Amino acid sequence: MLSGAAETIGGAGILPPLPPKQRMADNIYFLLFGNAHRVRNYMGTDSVFCSRLIRDLERAADAVRSAESVLVVTHIDADGIASGGIAAATLDRLGKEYRISFEKKITNDAVATINGSSEDLVWICDLGSAYLSEFKRSGIVVTDHHIPDPKWLNRQSSISDFVLLHHLNPHTYGVSGSYEVCGAGMMYLLSKTIDAKNVDLAYLAVVGAIGDIQDGRESKLVGYNRAILDEAVAAGDVAIEEDIRYFGRDYRPLVQFLQYGNDPPIPGISDNSQACGALFSDLGIPLKDNGDPRVWRDLTESEKKAAVERLLSLVGDEESKKRLFGEIYTISKYKTCAGLRDAKEFATVLNSCGRYDDAATGLRICLGDMTALEDAERNRLDHRKNISAAISYIKENRLLRERRFVQYFDAGTEIRETVVGIVAGILLNSGEARKELPILAFAEADDGIKVSARANRALTDRGLDLSAVMKTASEMVGGYGGGHKVAAGATIPSGKEDEFLNIVEDLVSSQII
Repeated sequence: MLSGAAETIGGAGILPPLPPKQRMADNIYFLLFGNAHRVRNYMGTDSVFCSRLIRDLERAADAVRSAESVLVVTHIDADGIASGGIAAATLDRLGKEYRISFEKKITNDAVATINGSSEDLVWICDLGSAYLSEFKRSGIVVTDHHIPDPKWLNRQSSISDFVLLHHLNPHTYGVSGSYEVCGAGMMYLLSKTIDAKNVDLAYLAVVGAIGDIQDGRESKLVGYNRAILDEAVAAGDVAIEEDIRYFGRDYRPLVQFLQYGNDPPIPGISDNSQACGALFSDLGIPLKDNGDPRVWRDLTESEKKAAVERLLSLVGDEESKKRLFGEIYTISKYKTCAGLRDAKEFATVLNSCGRYDDAATGLRICLGDMTALEDAERNRLDHRKNISAAISYIKENRLLRERRFVQYFDAGTEIRETVVGIVAGILLNSGEARKELPILAFAEADDGIKVSARANRALTDRGLDLSAVMKTASEMVGGYGGGHKVAAGATIPSGKEDEFLNIVEDLVSSQII
């Protein structure tokens, strides 16, 4: 396999007890991973939707199997790289000739590459749904979870139209792409349809979902994600634990683990190193072992129990307690590798590769190449430093501004456009920003101004849809955008920021009032 900065060239589930009838996503679990006949009889009318998904998966699987050569186009974030890893492993096992192209977003150049590809099949992963009407060739498979292009959906009038472009997206089956399944999840469903033995790739779909923070709503994976997680657990590839959900369990010294934890912030503890040290001292928990700093994973069960009880007692509302303590996922095959054993850490490694123009290294890791870890570690260290510096830059320069219905900051050229959305999300949950307002982040990009938008899920429950807001507002100023209800983005012409903000505020106010 040859690799470069942007392109790489390369050559049954267990049926659990039947639960009470639940929403469609739970029923689809059984159709995909259990006894299809039994569940069709049980589901009744829901089987129409599930049967369509299975039919579409089987048709797309046939298209992949019959292709001699494949171009894989995938996103650069953790979900996209995990998707690319599943696609590459699937194609390797089929003996197909393929190449992989990583894209920050679908641009006019990317559309031209897809339409003009000489490969038999183009497989687009974790992006593409918002641009379906731009694709003119046949032989395209899209496995994505972003809001689909309404122009394409509206023009589909016959089954033959769908055969030309195989579109596998949870939104078309009545399931959320924001928290019930990610791009890597849809990729895994197709991979397993191609060959049931590909169940050993389920853990990559779990990493993709965690990278997309799809466990944030319930502090655990749900929906399709839950089904895939159960597959990975049954295969022995993932272990589920309940614990504090802060980042850095494997590498941050105990004081810093609590000090820098901010989702949710703990009153009197977060950002207060002295209070963090005093908490451990009061509980009789030593910070070092033979002179070496201890990390959260080093705690004994009794130490961890005492610390968790104390921390939960300091958190006020039940929602914050739920965010603080919940499920975490360990990748069993990497349990001795601190950088990959925690799914959050694994996802951060992939993100740090993709965000710093080295997605190919992340792909190598997904394919089991441990020699790539040294390169990835450099990316991860740079990622941490840049995120920390970006947060400090915004705080020190007081860049965060409030309007009536939105808050925003303009990073200019000081923060990379590939990480400005991550920074916005951290700020929203840090106490520096107002959680009851969506946050927008602006940064300069090669093709204009990159805008990233994030919101608290409580706002989406009230009717906020950032995907629709970004798409409509950007198009009104000559740009383009889309994404999810809770997290979306856009690219707009330079100089249009104020006009864009005015439109966004009008759209947000109309949705939530």
